Amino acid sequence: MSADQHDENLWLEDIHGEAPLAWAAEQSAQTLARFASPQFDALTARLLEVIDSDDRIPVVSHRGGHYYNFWRDREHPRGLWRRTTLESYRSADTEWDVLLDVDELGRAEGREWVFSGARLLPNDYGRALVALSPDGGDAAAVREFDLETRAFVADGFTIPTAKSSYSWIDRDTIFLGTDFGPGSMTDSSYPRTVRRLRRGQPVAAAELVHEVTTDDLSVSGIHQHTPGFERDLVIEHLDFYRSRTLLLVDGVLVHIDVPDDADVTLRREWLLVHVRSDWAVGGVVHPTGALLAIRLEAFLTGDRAFDVLFVPDEHTALESWDFTESRLILTLLVDVASSLVVLDPGAGWSRSPLAGVPSLSTVRVIDTDPDESDEFWLHSTGFTTPSRVLRGVIGSVAPELIRSSPAFFDAEGLEVRQHWAVSDDGTRVPYFQVAAAGLALDGSHPTLLSGYGGFQVSRLPEYGGIVGRAWLERGGVFVLANIRGGGEFGPGWHTAALKANRPRAFEDFAAIARDLVSRGVTTPSRLGCEGRSNGGLLVGNMLTGYPELFGAVVCGVPLLDMKRYTHLSAGASWIAEYGDPDDAAEWDYIRTFSPYQLVREDGHYPPVLFYAATSDDRVGPVQARKMAARMQGMGIPEVFYFENSDGGHGGAVDNAHTARLNALIYEFLWSRLAG
Repeated sequence: MSADQHDENLWLEDIHGEAPLAWAAEQSAQTLARFASPQFDALTARLLEVIDSDDRIPVVSHRGGHYYNFWRDREHPRGLWRRTTLESYRSADTEWDVLLDVDELGRAEGREWVFSGARLLPNDYGRALVALSPDGGDAAAVREFDLETRAFVADGFTIPTAKSSYSWIDRDTIFLGTDFGPGSMTDSSYPRTVRRLRRGQPVAAAELVHEVTTDDLSVSGIHQHTPGFERDLVIEHLDFYRSRTLLLVDGVLVHIDVPDDADVTLRREWLLVHVRSDWAVGGVVHPTGALLAIRLEAFLTGDRAFDVLFVPDEHTALESWDFTESRLILTLLVDVASSLVVLDPGAGWSRSPLAGVPSLSTVRVIDTDPDESDEFWLHSTGFTTPSRVLRGVIGSVAPELIRSSPAFFDAEGLEVRQHWAVSDDGTRVPYFQVAAAGLALDGSHPTLLSGYGGFQVSRLPEYGGIVGRAWLERGGVFVLANIRGGGEFGPGWHTAALKANRPRAFEDFAAIARDLVSRGVTTPSRLGCEGRSNGGLLVGNMLTGYPELFGAVVCGVPLLDMKRYTHLSAGASWIAEYGDPDDAAEWDYIRTFSPYQLVREDGHYPPVLFYAATSDDRVGPVQARKMAARMQGMGIPEVFYFENSDGGHGGAVDNAHTARLNALIYEFLWSRLAG
């Protein structure tokens, strides 16, 4: 019987079942024991120093005169939600006003809460909706918090643990989507109704605003609070890439009639549309990746004469866009390098480069407060350049350095170079290599190739104290792949590896592996690869489809059983990315990249480490469990499995667990690749 007709490991899909948990615990203990050593302990301690360091940059967001931050360290493993002033944040010894001590809350309530974010009441900022996960998963309880009394509001808004959507309408009303009982969640495990909950009402009594079908991904409600431009929106998420934005006007929903796969932004009087496929409208064909603008009122009355704010080319893509009070900042990628441009909507969208932005770095806009000012905050980083945070005000204050991270590893003598490999279909694919300057091209270097290649996620150069200490300082070479499926060259780069074209991402990654060997950087026995989530699917396909190219594989929180992925955790929400295996025609191509069905007893595979988390309610641990069990059952050697009990899709929930997991990953890789 073929592997895709019989599944001997279905019992491992019972995530919290006694027998599967016992299996996972035994596997994890064996894996840790296999790599236990004084060296492992020392590496764990060094990595924990990075993660716990008080010299890390506390990234802030500006709301209502305060600057908010969430912080974990050795004394506060579950973290502190806190705030400060700009003057204090600029100082060497910042005074933090602690709003919520999550460790203390957990001790008081007998729950090991994990902070999942807080949403302040706009224009008031005296209240917040605080999300607390019981295990680090996506499902969280939501409770109303009073920032003045530093306490949860008695009889305030309280939402039981679920995958919920929520936002403030006013001080006494919220939009809410949550688990209201049978039939209230989609097949993807997200809310299928959005309701209006008023203060004092039981959750079950919330007034229905709109609902979608169980086949849709989810629905959510948003109230925009900008003075003079207050409006209610309902967003129908049809799948991972298609959505409809509806204006709620006097109880009637008005559809913003743009393509379902376009990204929509409403800001003051403007409607912005980011086109994800060619759109013919108003006698013009706007190409994939373009950003368009029009006044909302004109659009609703039939005008389609858009201002074109950005058009991509073969080197340049739009990474993100952020409004300040009077300007729009575009973050562009030019051959995977950051460039920022400022547009002035009040002057016909005139543009100028954002002055003072660090060159040769990955630069992101990390915060603006568009209802308050033209202030913006930037995060700058590079493979060997520690992170920096800069603050500026458009038109008056050029970006000033506010915080910089210390160096966590010795980068002296390292150089970063970009190379290009040629994939099977002739496409040129870039990758970054971090290695010693003047690297001898004799094939002797342990090399780690990292990739993702999905969901239009761009993998950009960034400083990593963990990679530096655990890999680069030992003499390893680190390589970051910019393969198709990602967003490094815009939506077209993503769709080139969508559904039936998914193998293009794998071919790109394999081409980079071959290029590293042909250039003399490494050899297959010294080349490892790693990826997590969708990147776990990527390296799972390296394991089963290109085993001759690698000496070790690390596969984290992965998708692997593509026959059943839509029935596991939140898997149904990714049909738009991979296809539907329950459709026979789509399974015909999905089966070609489903590692769980492709692994063979007579195959020859490199050593592999799978890791997952019991509490991961996005991908879940079962696909990694089943793959490890199947390979071990086939007698394939060097198959290791590790599962944290908590941590959600991140794989670990606190700094100590994160340090241990990373030490395990890099000890496994170094022991198999360094020889």
